[in-house]
Amino acid sequence: MPADALILGDEWERTYGDTCWQPLRAEAVHPWMVLIHSPSAATTWGAGVDVRAGSFAFWTVDDDGVSLWLDLRAGSGPVELGDRELTAAVVRWVSGGEPFATQGELASALCRDPRPSGPLVGANNWYYAYGRGFDADAVVRDARTVAELVGDHLVRPFGVVDDGWSLDGTADGLPASGGPWDVGRPVEFPDMAEVAARIAAEGVRPGIWFRPLQHRWEPEAGGLRPWEGGWALDPSHPATLERVADDVRRIRAWGFELIKHDFSTFEALGQWGPTMGPRPIADGVHVHDRTRTTAEVLVDFYRAIREAAGDDGVVLGCNVVGHLAAGLVEAQRTGDDTSGLVWERTRRVGVNTLAFRAAQHRRFFTVDADCVPSTPGTDWAKNRQFLDLIARSGTALFVSVDPATRTDAVDADLSAALRLALDGGVPGGVEPLDWLHTSTPLLWRSGGETVRYAWMADEGSDPFDATGDAAPPPPEG
Repeated sequence: MPADALILGDEWERTYGDTCWQPLRAEAVHPWMVLIHSPSAATTWGAGVDVRAGSFAFWTVDDDGVSLWLDLRAGSGPVELGDRELTAAVVRWVSGGEPFATQGELASALCRDPRPSGPLVGANNWYYAYGRGFDADAVVRDARTVAELVGDHLVRPFGVVDDGWSLDGTADGLPASGGPWDVGRPVEFPDMAEVAARIAAEGVRPGIWFRPLQHRWEPEAGGLRPWEGGWALDPSHPATLERVADDVRRIRAWGFELIKHDFSTFEALGQWGPTMGPRPIADGVHVHDRTRTTAEVLVDFYRAIREAAGDDGVVLGCNVVGHLAAGLVEAQRTGDDTSGLVWERTRRVGVNTLAFRAAQHRRFFTVDADCVPSTPGTDWAKNRQFLDLIARSGTALFVSVDPATRTDAVDADLSAALRLALDGGVPGGVEPLDWLHTSTPLLWRSGGETVRYAWMADEGSDPFDATGDAAPPPPEG
């Protein structure tokens, strides 16, 4: 092990603003793949397991070498394979010089059948509406806005209906709504097929969000456990896969071309990424089928959604285990939520995930570092820098534009960035240059130039804002 070794791993699902190169810590967990870089020798070595593995795999690194750990559980209990033989993981490794290029080479080695989407650009209302106070007319207005901003560009953007359209909306103060997913809200979204048609009539491709494994009512079969005022469905149960596939086919039949599915890691594993550590599956997660590992179950779950969406459907995974979904999703939200409330959260989370997972772009899927807000609560001078970086990168660019913030100057910034993103970004994308020394790089290579961004607010970082809620609290009463 080089004396000056710096170590970088991946994440179980999304990054949460804390991914970075770090000195040797023998107890540190590095999910899925790991890179070891020596600045003095200008060498980088990386190892990982093939995507869609049969286990949850992580690496540890110490002075004597590198170890691979495999979690073979079915839920929180041991898998019962019987006479079946399991391919738990296929290991590959690469050697190189420059760390960013080696990270990309490793990603290519681990996934040989990605299906990234073409330019993935559009409007998403979450970061100014947060699931409340909007209806079909507001969604169509957002579609019209993004159509105006991109003008006559031959590649058409998406208009995504995010959380809040379902039967109960975001009721009861829950962080997100659950099924059933066969109807919309009675007054605001009485006919979802009509909503899709109205979005399409604006020259925008319809997209929609849903939470496949959370159900308001106890299902006849497939229930995993009570969860957040409803039921978390067990993806190892055949009834769950049938229900979810039916939901996806119905949504596609309504006319939605993009389906963003969310929260499934939280529901299936019982915890969020930051608490997973060496035990990604929480204690007390009891499953219907104990003959398959949880990793195998999730791969089958993602495959069921992929097949139900059809070859021409675009699937965007959010809170999805990206390493298990690569090849089964067109796009992947690689980081936790940005914010339309506090810039600090966007700086900490959005910039971080683009920097440390950009090498997965088009090698695993289209990377989505999350939306760029334009809201009264955030500084447009900061947001426009994030907008510029995402547009240059060629990764997914979705914007949440509060109509109250539209001015000629803001519209000009948005239009230029959206059109650049629809072009596919700058040739070669972007590369973080100072990422060995910071979690939110300031210097980026973009085409043939070096661009410097000023992410920090005048008062510096606010650790209270950085750890605050991604969404506003529910209204009282």
